[in-house]
Amino acid sequence: MTVTDPAQAADPERATLDKAAHENFPVAPFFLPRAWRADLMAVYGFARLVDDIGDGDLAPGGADARLLGVPAEHADDRLRMLDAFEEDLHRVFVGSADAAGDAGTDGGDGTPRHPLLRRLVPTARRCALTPEPFLGLIAANRQDQLVARYETYDDLLAYCELSANPVGRLVLAVTGTSTPERIRRSDEICTALQIVEHLQDVAEDLGRDRVYLPAEDMKRFHVQEADLAAPTANAPVRALIAHEAGRARELLNEGAPLVGSVHGRLRLLLAGFVAGGRAALHAIAAADHDVLPGPPKPGKVQLLREAGVVLRGEG
Repeated sequence: MTVTDPAQAADPERATLDKAAHENFPVAPFFLPRAWRADLMAVYGFARLVDDIGDGDLAPGGADARLLGVPAEHADDRLRMLDAFEEDLHRVFVGSADAAGDAGTDGGDGTPRHPLLRRLVPTARRCALTPEPFLGLIAANRQDQLVARYETYDDLLAYCELSANPVGRLVLAVTGTSTPERIRRSDEICTALQIVEHLQDVAEDLGRDRVYLPAEDMKRFHVQEADLAAPTANAPVRALIAHEAGRARELLNEGAPLVGSVHGRLRLLLAGFVAGGRAALHAIAAADHDVLPGPPKPGKVQLLREAGVVLRGEG
């Protein structure tokens, strides 16, 4: 999603946070406590920006590069941008005690340069967050610059361990509900959501010279990469998408007990994650698994219906 609005280009922080409305799952819905909403948006801002760096979807004009201290001539060098972003991330965890208070700093005093990372400072301290999940997300985007194809489903799962699972772990950390069992269930949900997103974005990813459908599965279903570039999917492609969608649904079902393990408004939030994935899978199935014309998107009615099923523990 490339930003074209001049006002958003001038305010890269807002341009990034505004993308929350377009995700498959609720990021920081109104019914959560205000402190949780602020912390979840801080985490989302980091996760969205690192993905935008890795995908080349930053606001035009180079504002993010300037904020991170990357020379304009290197603003399109994604690996260099990711390196600068990681360097700025370390300032979140080793910055001065008043790092969150100086919004005008250039990072020279240990304060993060980028406003989205300055926003993360109080969250990291309040919730005792560690760098590891954030570093995993950066590593996933580095991998995207170096690895464009995945031979096996296990290879793809290993990628999701970096690209998706840290987000769920951060949600549990922000809400103070982490346990080994909940982390395991959360990983299953997050991996499923990542696979669903890959299925929705087959054509877009191919345009970036990336294929997240395992090569061994493509061979099994007699699908060639040229088939993925067609305007609509042929029968083998639809069968392949249905197969991968089934895997994602199984992972969602395995992770769904996470919802019943918590209470109150957090239960509603986690139900929204699972429901978002299931509703997206329903939209893919409703399109007869033809994802090539564009990402099949669920409607609000389907999302609410799925959320009800999850909250009742019926699926």
